[in-house]
Amino acid sequence: MLIIKAEIQHLNDLVPLFDGYRIFYRQISNNDAVKAFLKERLEKRDTIIFIAYIGDKAVGYTQLFHSFSSVAMKPIFILNDLFVDSNYRKKGVGVALMNKAKILCKELEYKGIGLQTETTNPAQHLYESLGWKKDSDLQYFWTNEH
Repeated sequence: MLIIKAEIQHLNDLVPLFDGYRIFYRQISNNDAVKAFLKERLEKRDTIIFIAYIGDKAVGYTQLFHSFSSVAMKPIFILNDLFVDSNYRKKGVGVALMNKAKILCKELEYKGIGLQTETTNPAQHLYESLGWKKDSDLQYFWTNEH
């Protein structure tokens, strides 16, 4: 398995993975919108995406966004996405992608990595096995619905 930082030339490999991630969260498939969103992220460099390959096939990715901890006065990552093609699950791809994110966090001396997931997501055991702790603080989210 090879894990690399995605660049614009990896866009076509990322599109089906990102679309699969969205479908997992009950969104309608939309490859054109996915491609435009990812292209903008990569061009603006406002995200870091790691993509996993087995042979020449892209099988998974994780996406990190930059943020800050005001209390610690240090940067943090928000791990927004982690997705592995269903044919390649339970083969260490998710572990490798999350470990790659942790290595980058340590190299950059960021405070840590936050992630949010549904309470029913079966990957929670993976997160906990890799050292993520459930945050007992309340979390609120305001949605700007039109």
